[in-house]
Amino acid sequence: MELSTRDAARLLRVSEAELLRWIRAGELPAHRSRERYWLNESELLEWAAERGVAPDPELGSRWESAAPTSLSAALEVGGIHHGVPGGTKEAALQAVVERLPLGPDHDREFVLQVLLAREALGSTGIGDGIAIPHVRNPLVLRLDSTALMLCFLAEPVEYGSLDGRSVDVLFTLVTPSVRAHLHLLSRLSYALRDGGFRQALRAAASAEWILAEVRRIETTLAERPGA
Repeated sequence: MELSTRDAARLLRVSEAELLRWIRAGELPAHRSRERYWLNESELLEWAAERGVAPDPELGSRWESAAPTSLSAALEVGGIHHGVPGGTKEAALQAVVERLPLGPDHDREFVLQVLLAREALGSTGIGDGIAIPHVRNPLVLRLDSTALMLCFLAEPVEYGSLDGRSVDVLFTLVTPSVRAHLHLLSRLSYALRDGGFRQALRAAASAEWILAEVRRIETTLAERPGA
C-alpha cells in the first residue's frame, strides 16, 4: 500500500517536516509522483525496524492474516541459542545459518550467501547490540512453519550498526511467504520497544524468561482496541 507523507509521519510518530527531511536526505525510501512523495508501507515498516524508529502498531497490521503465526510460536520453532560462535560478521552469520531449522532440501550455503549479499547493501544492525539479518529482502523458503531464531553470540562482533555498537544479539526470520515475513517483523519491532524484553535480551536470559516476556507482550497486543 502507498502512503502519503502525512500518513507515514503519523505512523512513525514524527512530524511531517521531519519525515520530509529524511526523504530529501536520501535516508528514507520514497518515490515522487505529481509533485508529491509517496512511501511503500512494507518498505516503511522494514526501514523503521532497521533504524530503531518506534512506529504506531497500526503500521504492518494490514499484513496480518486471519490466523497469523504468533511471535512466541515462531520463536519456539526457530529456537533461542546461547554462546553462538563468531568473531566476525561473516563467521557469526555462518553459525546462525548452521542453526536455522531448515530441511535437508535447503542449501545452507545459498542461504548464507543471500544473507551476506543483503549485508553488503548496508548493515542490518538496528542499534543497542541487536541485528535482524535480512530485513529488506525477506528470507522466504518452502517451510511448514514460520521461524524466528534468536542467537546470543559468544562475543560481540563489529556489525556497522548505526550507533557504532558491536552486535551480540541476532534475530533471523525464515518464512514461507512475504506476508508472513512482514507480519512477524511488525510484531518483533513492537516487542523490541518493550523495556522488559530489552532487559531480557541484554541479560542473555534463559529461553523460558524470554518466551515469558514475549507472551506478556502478545497479551498486551491482544488487549489493544481493534487487535
